Parts: sequence; C-alpha cells; structure tokens
Amino acid sequence: MPKLTNNQLAFLLARITLGINFFLHGFVRIPKLEAFASGLTKGFEGTMLPLALVETIAYAIPFIEVILGVFIIFGIFSKKSFAATAIFIMILISGCAFKEDWGAVGTQMLYALFIFFLLKNLEYEVWAVKKSNE
Repeated sequence: MPKLTNNQLAFLLARITLGINFFLHGFVRIPKLEAFASGLTKGFEGTMLPLALVETIAYAIPFIEVILGVFIIFGIFSKKSFAATAIFIMILISGCAFKEDWGAVGTQMLYALFIFFLLKNLEYEVWAVKKSNE
C-alpha cells in the first residue's frame, strides 16, 4: 500500500467525516420520517414558503442526506457529489433564511466552507470507488 501524503490523508479523513455526518443525519431520521417532516413543516408556518413545498422537501431530506453521505464516504463521483451537496446546502440555507433562522444559516455556511475545501483539494483524493475525472 502506498504511503499517503499529509494532504491525501487530510482529504481522505475530511471526506469520510463529512460523508458520515450526512449519512447519519439522514439515517436516524428515516425511522421517524413522519415526525421529522411534520416538525420541519410546522417550523415554516408563517413564512412566505408554501407549506406543501416545505413538506415535500422535508420528506426528501433524509433520503438525500443518506445518498449524499454514501457517495461522499466511498468517493463515488466526488466532484459531482460535492457539487450536489453544495446545492443541497444552498437549498437548506434558503429555507432557513425564509425562517430568519440565522444561527442555522451560520452553521450551514460552515458546511458550505467544508465542501468548498474538499472541492478545492480534489486533486488529493485517494481511496475512492469512482474518481471524478472532470
């Protein structure tokens, strides 16, 4: 097994950490999907967003998190996976901004920076099932 450089090891650990975070966010929500979606939707009452749209997204969030998490953990199409994750975070940030939940927006901005770091350093990707060639 070839020795990993510090940059490769840092990238690998950061990628797996982010992937585990997303995977487990979704995984623990799926068994209580109804309660999760209902609670999230209720939190948007009184905002400009249509509750039917919020509810639809709320039911999808845990599955999106699980799928993104698996792709990130195993390095499957990493560039596209990171881009999809960034778009997902943008959607979450938009929702929280409509709620004026600036604390959550700040937390999600940290995720955005973390994803940016991974995209910026994609050249150090190792141990990926399917490396992005683009």
